[in-house]
Amino acid sequence: MILSELQTGEKAVIVRVNGHGSFRKRLIEMGFITGKEVRVVLNAPLKDPIEYEIIGYKVSLRREEARQIEVVTEQEAREALVSDEHLQALPGDLAEKERLDKALAHVAEERHHNIRVALVGNPNCGKTSLFNIASGSHEHVGNYSGVTVDAKEGHFKYKDYEITLVDLPGTYSLSAYSPEELYVRKNLLDAMPDVVVNVVDASNIERNLYLTTQLIDMNLRVVMALNMYDELQHKGDKLDTKQLGYLLGMPVCPTVSRDGQGIPELFDTVIKIYEQSDPHLARHIHINHGAELEKSIKRLQMILYGNEDIRSQYSTRYLAIKYLETDKDVEKTLSGIPEIKALQQARTEEENRIRELLDTSAESAIVDAKYAFIQGALAETYEKYQEERPRRTLTDKIDAIVTNQWAAFPIFILLLWFIFWATFTIGQYPMDWIDALVAWTGEKVGALMADGWLKDLVVDGIIAGVGSVLVFLPNIMILYFFISIMEDSGYMARAAFIVDKLMHRIGLHGKSFIPMVMGFGCNVPAIMATRSIESRKSRLVTIAIIPFMSCAGRLPIFVLFAGAFFPSSPATALLGIYLLGIVLAILSALVLSKFVKDDDLPFVMELPPYRIPTAKATWRHTWEKGKQYLEKMATTILLFSIAIWFLGYFPRHEDASTGYQQEHSYIGMLGKAIEPVNEPLGFNWKMDVGLLAGVGAKELVISTMGVMYAQDGEEYEGLGSEEDTQLQAALKSTVPTAAALAFMVFVLLYFPCIATFVAIKNETHSWWWAILLALYTILIAWVCAFAAFRIGLLIWPI
Repeated sequence: MILSELQTGEKAVIVRVNGHGSFRKRLIEMGFITGKEVRVVLNAPLKDPIEYEIIGYKVSLRREEARQIEVVTEQEAREALVSDEHLQALPGDLAEKERLDKALAHVAEERHHNIRVALVGNPNCGKTSLFNIASGSHEHVGNYSGVTVDAKEGHFKYKDYEITLVDLPGTYSLSAYSPEELYVRKNLLDAMPDVVVNVVDASNIERNLYLTTQLIDMNLRVVMALNMYDELQHKGDKLDTKQLGYLLGMPVCPTVSRDGQGIPELFDTVIKIYEQSDPHLARHIHINHGAELEKSIKRLQMILYGNEDIRSQYSTRYLAIKYLETDKDVEKTLSGIPEIKALQQARTEEENRIRELLDTSAESAIVDAKYAFIQGALAETYEKYQEERPRRTLTDKIDAIVTNQWAAFPIFILLLWFIFWATFTIGQYPMDWIDALVAWTGEKVGALMADGWLKDLVVDGIIAGVGSVLVFLPNIMILYFFISIMEDSGYMARAAFIVDKLMHRIGLHGKSFIPMVMGFGCNVPAIMATRSIESRKSRLVTIAIIPFMSCAGRLPIFVLFAGAFFPSSPATALLGIYLLGIVLAILSALVLSKFVKDDDLPFVMELPPYRIPTAKATWRHTWEKGKQYLEKMATTILLFSIAIWFLGYFPRHEDASTGYQQEHSYIGMLGKAIEPVNEPLGFNWKMDVGLLAGVGAKELVISTMGVMYAQDGEEYEGLGSEEDTQLQAALKSTVPTAAALAFMVFVLLYFPCIATFVAIKNETHSWWWAILLALYTILIAWVCAFAAFRIGLLIWPI
C-alpha cells in the first residue's frame, strides 16, 4: 500500500521511499525512513495536504508526495500473522499490540528486501547476456542491435534479497526520437526502479557514456556495469574505474556477462546503493554544460520548481534540459501546467540568447557539452594502448571479405543455400527415424485398441496429425542453429550493412533488414523489433513486408513439398522460395513507399566486432525454439488435429466408401465450398482445407493434411521413394508437381497467422492497417500462385 491511501487515525510502517534523488532525499531528511512507524493525524478539508506523525513530531505532506512512500498497514500485518510461518512461531504469551508491532516490522523488512533493478544500455552492450546469467532466464542473445524489443522481467534471490531484474530495450539516448527511447524513458520515470544498472560496453566507452550522462540528469540511483571488460584488457587499454566512478557520481563494476565475471560484485554494489549503506559509494553530480547553458537551464528549472506536482514526480533539472532541447514528449507533459506560458517565453528567449552567443541551437550545444564532459572524464581515467603501427583486427580482415562490394551478396546467398542444404541433408536422417517411429506407434496403438471411433481418433487424428508435424522438428532445430550462429557471431549486422543501399532505394534503410531476417524465425518478434526504427513511416512499411519473410512455421511445409516433388535439388527449391519472399517484400516496399512516404534517415546501425558464439548460448537458443515447437504440438496442433478429425468423421455414412465418407463430411463440405476459388491454382479440396487451417498457425497446414490423408484409408507407401514420409507419398499420388509449386508459393505469401495479424494491429495501433495487409497478402498469394502453376505446367505437364 502507499501512504496516501491511509485513512485518518491509521498507522503503518514505511517500506521504501520512491521518487527521484533530490525529492527522495528531502523526504528522508523529514524522517520518512524505512522501518519507521507513521500515523495519519488528519486530512485537510480538501483532502490535501495530509498531516502525519513520525518520530514523535507532526509533518504535513501533499497527497502527491505521499504517493511516493510505500508502507505496510496494520491490516496487512494481521493477515501476515495468520499466513506467515515465521510470525506464527511468535511466543503465545505476547500481548496483542506487541505481536502486531512485530508483524509490522517483519512484513516491512521482507518487502524492503524486494528490489526492482532496471538494465539500461546501448544496443549490443550485453544487457540480455547479463540478464540471463543473473536471473537464469533464457532470453535470446544476438550480436547485433534490437534483440530486446520489450521489457523482460526475471526474478531471482540474491543473499537475503528478492531481485526483480528488468531488461529494457537497448537505446543510444533517452530522447523522444524513437519508440524504444520513449519506452525506456517512461519505464524509468513512471515505473521508477529502485536501482538502475547502466550496462556500458567497455570496448566503446565514449559512445556508451552519452546515455550515462542522461541518466545522471534524471537523478536516479545508478550502478555502472562496465561490461566486456576482458576485451578492454585484451587490447592493452587501461581504465581507472574508481576515479571514473567518482567523476560520474556512481560506482563502476567491471563485468564479463559471457562467463559471469563480476556479476556477484555488481549485485553487492546494487544492494549497497539501495540501502545507502556506503555514503562514499555514490554522489549526485550535475553535468556542467557551460556557463551560458547552465544559466538557461537554471531559469527554466526555477519556473518548474514552483509547481509542486511536477517537483514531486520529476527532476526539475532533467525536465528543464529536455524542454530546452524541445523534446516533444516533455512538451506534452508540461503543456497543461499553469506556468506553461512563462516557460514557453523563457525557452524562446534562452534559445535566441544561446544561438546568438554560441552560434548553434540549444539542443546541439547540450549534446556538445555532454560529450565534452565525457571526453574530460576519460582523459583523466582512460589510457588507450598505443601501437607503433595500427594492426588490422580479425574483424577488419573478415569484413574486408564479407562486405566486399563484389563478394558480399554471393557469400550471403551461398550461406543461405548451405543452411538449407544442411537443413535437408542432415535433417533427413532424424526425420526418417521420427517418421518410422510415428508409423510404428500408430500400428502398435491400432493393434491394441478395439475397432471404433476412439481408435480412429487416436490413430488417424492424434498420432497422424501431431506426428506429421513432429517429423520436421530436426529441420526446425537445424535452421535455428545456423541462424543463432549468424546472429551471435555478428554476421547478421553485416547482412544489414550490405543491403543498406538496396533498402534505401525502396524507401527503407539497412536497419529494416534486421527485422526482416528475424522474420525467418518468427514474424511476431520481427514485427515487434521494428520499434528500433526511428521513423514511423519507415516502420509501417517494414511491418507490411515482414509477412513475406518465410517463418519457421512454414518451413515444415516447404521441406515436405520440396523433398517430395523436387528430390534432386530440395535446398535450391527452398532457397528459391525464400528469395521469392525477399523479392516480393522489396517490390511491395516500393509500392507502399509511394503511398507512405519515408523520411530520409541516416544509417546508424553499428557493426559490432565478431565474436565466437558460445556452445551454451547456441544450444540454448536452438533448444528454446525446439521446445516452443514441441509446446505448440502439445497444444494448438493437438487440439486442431482432433477438431479436424471430428469434422472429417461426421456426419457418418456407414455404408459408404472411406473416400465418400470424407468428401461428404463437414470438412469435405467446407473444402468443396471453397474449391472453385483455388481450382485455377491446381489445388484439391484437401489442400484448400489445409490453407484455411494455416490461418491459425502455419504448422496446422501439415497436421490438417496429415489427418485427412490418414482418414481416407488409402495406402500410399509404395507410391513414393524410400525416403518419403507417409504424407509425402500421399501427396505425390494426388497432387501434380505444378500444383505443388503453386501451393508452396501460396503458403509463402498468403495471410499471416493470427498471432502475426494481432502483432501488426498492436504495433500499428490500427485494425484497418492489419486488415488491409491481410487482404493484400491473400491477393498477392493468389496471383503469384496462379503464375507459378501456369509456368509449372509448361515444365511438368499433367
